[in-house]
Amino acid sequence: MPAKAFIDTNIVIYGLGPNSPKTSRAATLMADNPTISTQVLSETANVALKKLALPLPETAKLLAMLEAVCRIEIISQDTIHLALDVAGKYGFSWYDSLIVATALKAECTILYSEDMHHSQVIEGRLSIINPFLD
Repeated sequence: MPAKAFIDTNIVIYGLGPNSPKTSRAATLMADNPTISTQVLSETANVALKKLALPLPETAKLLAMLEAVCRIEIISQDTIHLALDVAGKYGFSWYDSLIVATALKAECTILYSEDMHHSQVIEGRLSIINPFLD
């Protein structure tokens, strides 16, 4: 069975950048219909509007494209409580804990992120991978 992957916001943002090895790698990961969360959609919209200065209509198109190519997981009360457990057990920041908790709830086996501990395994079933390392 192929791995079910979750993509952190930083990977999505690299996919929007100018052509580079990171952009190419992010695009490859996005082509595999990964899972993202409503948090990733929200953070992507924030970056698009503030840092990339995309107009609202272009930001809406970007989110629609992500919704079309990704499985979307909604952050629920259960996810928030699991994130509290993750933060306490693994010491992640709050927002990273929400990402990890959502990936766990979605039964993903890989979490692609540049910002977390490469090769760390969470709960014996979720491997964090920095896709930009050789």
